[in-house]
Amino acid sequence: MPFSDHQQIVLASGNKGKIKEIQAILKDHSIIPQSQFKVEEAEETGSTFIENAIIKARNAALHCNSAAIADDSGLVVDALEGAPGVISARYAGVGAADQDNLLKLLKDLEGIPAEQRTARFVCVIVLMRHANDPLPLIAQGTWEGTILNQSIGENGFGYDPIFWVPTHKKASAELSAEEKNAISHRGQALQVLTKLLRNI
Repeated sequence: MPFSDHQQIVLASGNKGKIKEIQAILKDHSIIPQSQFKVEEAEETGSTFIENAIIKARNAALHCNSAAIADDSGLVVDALEGAPGVISARYAGVGAADQDNLLKLLKDLEGIPAEQRTARFVCVIVLMRHANDPLPLIAQGTWEGTILNQSIGENGFGYDPIFWVPTHKKASAELSAEEKNAISHRGQALQVLTKLLRNI
């Protein structure tokens, strides 16, 4: 099924920051959050970002009878053997607020020197044309940086205030939305997805 401009795509997320970022980049399509269809969020039982993105996209496509897009993203910290990884949004426990997760990460990194605080944001985006799509579109992006000792900046969400972006010499939370979308893991993955959409 080819994709036409302005086609409706259900987004398998209720995260307002994520919805805003995705709609800003996929301007040619109408992105509708699954919450408008009263779809319950899928249980993320996968051990990888790709598995969880597929689970979420399939769930949204099934319940909305529509094409669906899902992303699974998180922060991978080398000194913590890849944690928080796929549980980035619930690192401090199920239902944890962004600030709770951020503070737990800072505590877990106490005493780790700056040169060993390397990390990257990872984003995998999956688009399924329908719930039984055997060949979903999969796009991935990574964004390299380091973890700060304290929060800086007011923009973004999640771990943005403690993610230092060496190329811009700023924390992610100090970047404008336009700057972030141009270089972030999600921005990169969405650009790849945009190209894939043009070719189907």
